[in-house]
Amino acid sequence: MGIFRRPRESSAATPPAISDFWEWWAQARPTIEASLAASGAGSEDAGGPAPGEGLSAEAIEELSRRVHRIHPDLQWEIGGADDRTPSLTVTGGGDPELRGLAERWFRAAPSGAAAGGWTFHPARRPDLEMLSQDLVLGDHEFDLEYVRLGMRADADRARVHITAYHPDFLFVSEEQQVAVALHVLDWALGEDDVARWIGEVSIATEAPIDSLPPSMLSAVVEQIAEPFSEPAWLTGEGRTPRGHPARLGARFPLHRQDYPLCDLHVAITVPYANANPDRLPVEPSAGALRAFEKKLTKLGDRAVLAVRETGDGLRVFHLYADPDSGVIAELDQLAAGWSEGKAKVASTADPGWKALAPYQP
Repeated sequence: MGIFRRPRESSAATPPAISDFWEWWAQARPTIEASLAASGAGSEDAGGPAPGEGLSAEAIEELSRRVHRIHPDLQWEIGGADDRTPSLTVTGGGDPELRGLAERWFRAAPSGAAAGGWTFHPARRPDLEMLSQDLVLGDHEFDLEYVRLGMRADADRARVHITAYHPDFLFVSEEQQVAVALHVLDWALGEDDVARWIGEVSIATEAPIDSLPPSMLSAVVEQIAEPFSEPAWLTGEGRTPRGHPARLGARFPLHRQDYPLCDLHVAITVPYANANPDRLPVEPSAGALRAFEKKLTKLGDRAVLAVRETGDGLRVFHLYADPDSGVIAELDQLAAGWSEGKAKVASTADPGWKALAPYQP
């Protein structure tokens, strides 16, 4: 059982580059709109279906520079061709460590009249129309009408495993095969739902048995997701480092995308006074621990309880918190009110939620 403590870290404030971006955007938007109107097309960052289409080279370079000042691995896309509402997406490309940064960029965006008719997104949105278009990658053009997906539901892990097929996969590199599959999944579900519900993605050069068009993927995902509309907990037993029995509870499934600002891992270590010979809690301590946990579950989207570990006279609650919400002060106060010993609160930045990996099925 991995009961541990970590040093306190200060809040990771929103980078100044985000404010600078929006100040620049307010000045640059008319030029970008004029460029798009002149070309009659949208644009995407390099690596997208039509890199650079619609914007001048200078506009692409400056927009990329501004986005990469926020973080060099962020990607951007401008959409809205064919008389659709113009949109700007800045995304971490499915990297959980960048999801919070993209969300902070999004929440700082102008709204109402100040948005000038634009919409802004921190992750790629589903776009089923793109599934009937051609995708150009390098020197190859893929007709996406021919894409088929083998879909294997894994109810135990709340995932759908994908086998992607296109007849042209016989003639292109592995990198291009994977790029086609990832674009199709993003357009079929949206980037956040891909991260929530898609498991392993493999490539096939022959059509999988019972494969379906990508437009059917959302229906399969809905069937997997439906049993988890309410929070559930997985429980298990093990041993503490001292060899005593330990109990574990982990919320499942718990998705990073549902708490995009919660970049801070918080461990609250609570001692309990009343235990059985195995050093597990009994009443009245058991009831006090339940009451303490109930308070932790009422923090809204400012913090989410992910794991609880119990053994050797201690219960450790693992949470993920928004460092800029003020919730850490509330957790400190809650810990200070614990009456069965000195409760400790330790936190560390963990935007990728890596500390949860050992507890996932």
